[in-house]
Amino acid sequence: MSEITLIRHGQANTGARTEEDYDRLSDLGRRQAEWLGEHLLSVGGFDRVISGTLRRQQETAALVNRGGRPHRRDPRLNELDYFRLSHALEARDGIPFPTDTASFAAHVPQVLELWRAGHAGPDHESYDAFRDRVLDAIHDAAAEGSGAVLVTSTGVIATLCALALGLETVVKARMFLRILNTSVHRFAIDGEGLHLIQFGATPHLDHPDRHAARTHY
Repeated sequence: MSEITLIRHGQANTGARTEEDYDRLSDLGRRQAEWLGEHLLSVGGFDRVISGTLRRQQETAALVNRGGRPHRRDPRLNELDYFRLSHALEARDGIPFPTDTASFAAHVPQVLELWRAGHAGPDHESYDAFRDRVLDAIHDAAAEGSGAVLVTSTGVIATLCALALGLETVVKARMFLRILNTSVHRFAIDGEGLHLIQFGATPHLDHPDRHAARTHY
């Protein structure tokens, strides 16, 4: 059995309306990653870092990797393109991109269901293709042995959790919304499949003076 750890990137550019604008860490996001890096350095337990190729993922990986472990990039850990999928939802159903937290919470399951049902159109990566490339990345990392820290994004983590737990789309969307920036998740992989053994840990943010730094967006 191999165990791998997945970390969500730090807070990105909240309020952005395009992937390009979103794809960079905020000042708080950088601090979140630095704190997590300090924590991981103090407890050890990983020997390599793998991140997606998105800017926010690579920036987080560099800040987390305080011990200078080998770091490679794997585009299979990149996030789903939520902004383009939201455009497909608006074009099909007239549902605009959300402007506040409450409307975003309602928007996520609508986007994910459109995508899962195959209604986003041929110009978008399909849900099946996304799921398969994420699983391939996880299995390849596990085949190299335990000790990998993978820096990725909410959609990747929520998809793996849903697969491990057999969750339906609506519950997966709720999980998507509850994954904190720089939260830590652990999976075990063996001959029986994928097992979730830790969800959403934030030991680096558990200090009372850091509670305000817990963010979802």
